[in-house]
Amino acid sequence: MASPADVPWIAEHIALYQSDPEKAHMWDSTPLGGPGILPTLLLTTTGRKSGEPRALPLIYGELGDSHVIIASKGGAPVHPSWFENLMSNPECHIQVGEKSVNVRARIIPDGEEREKIWDQMVEIYSPYTDYKKATDRQIPVVVLDPV
Repeated sequence: MASPADVPWIAEHIALYQSDPEKAHMWDSTPLGGPGILPTLLLTTTGRKSGEPRALPLIYGELGDSHVIIASKGGAPVHPSWFENLMSNPECHIQVGEKSVNVRARIIPDGEEREKIWDQMVEIYSPYTDYKKATDRQIPVVVLDPV
């Protein structure tokens, strides 16, 4: 199975984060049919099988000093590999524009807090609603707390 970083537009976004973090941070999704400028961070997890660092740009929201990401995988029936990596090792790293932060991932369980955060993320990226309808799995809401 190919790594998400092997997908050309994802590889380009990762390379952009390395060369021009501010431009990569506020990423223009319109060339791929997206809704426009989206806030993205670069998440680096540790591969659960390889032990190697795995970087991936993801849309994010803010929750106080923490960041929120959604493990939607476009509504696929399985979780994204980065989420599985976080389940094996919640210690990870994010880059948000020029800022680099070590973080610890935690999953928000069912309840009012999860719904509030989910709604906040749908405001940022409305296709999450369609992704939720496309799958039987509960799409994880992940908070990345600074350590």
